[in-house]
Amino acid sequence: MALHLTQILEKPLSGEKNTTVSNTDNAYAFQVHRDANKKQIRAAVEALFGVTVVGVRTMQLQGKQRRVGKFVGNRAQTKKAFVKLAEGQVIDYFVA
Repeated sequence: MALHLTQILEKPLSGEKNTTVSNTDNAYAFQVHRDANKKQIRAAVEALFGVTVVGVRTMQLQGKQRRVGKFVGNRAQTKKAFVKLAEGQVIDYFVA
C-alpha cells in the first residue's frame, strides 16, 4: 500500500514520557499509520519538517477492551514512533 507523506504521520504525541524523551534524547513522538515502516516515517519527518533524522523507533500499541454499561467494545490498535533528530535540530511544532 502506497502511503502519501501526509498520511504517514497522524498526530504528534505529547505526554510526560514523550516530553522527557524529547528533552534528554532530542526525540519526538508521533502516532503513525499502522502500515508505515521506519523508512517511510523517516522520509515523512524529513520532508515535512525539514530536519535530519538519526533514528526511528516504533512500537505497536494493542487496543484495549472498553465497556459502557452492558455494551463491550474495543479501542483501535495504534502505532507509535519515536524519531531522534540530529544534534542541535528541533521541530518547531513542539516548541512552546
